[in-house]
Amino acid sequence: MDYTIRTMKRDEYPLLNDFLYEAIYIPEGTDPPLKSIIKSPEMQVYTYDFGNSKHDKALVAEVEEKIIGAVWVRIMKDYGHIDDESPSLAISVYKEYRGLGIGTALLKEMLLLLKAEGYSKASLSVQKENYAVKMYEKVGFIVFEENEEEYIMVAYLS
Repeated sequence: MDYTIRTMKRDEYPLLNDFLYEAIYIPEGTDPPLKSIIKSPEMQVYTYDFGNSKHDKALVAEVEEKIIGAVWVRIMKDYGHIDDESPSLAISVYKEYRGLGIGTALLKEMLLLLKAEGYSKASLSVQKENYAVKMYEKVGFIVFEENEEEYIMVAYLS
């Protein structure tokens, strides 16, 4: 599949709310939460006022001029927070485009961007049973910390 990865434009930032919802891991046999869940304070930390900090960065994957995936980072007190210098990462690709390497390509591109901008590491939080754990490991994330349900993973960029 032909796709392009590029920097997300400011007028596209509202799409991050859609991708935030898509990023929610839903275990098999579980009903998806209501879309309004993204309005909760613990979810809004990922998207509220995005673009107004120098640490806010977003890339998108596009197929035939349609945005089908996004990866974004910011320094925030989210589930994957490890310190105040390391951006936390969120990523999502629409279901029909998953399993094609697009998420991996988005991740690799974001890690290159962060390294070029002088960050030493990036973090994320992921449910232990989420198939994406393998993708994160493939691009260099390692388990930094864990609890019963989640891993906090870190990619060292140096």
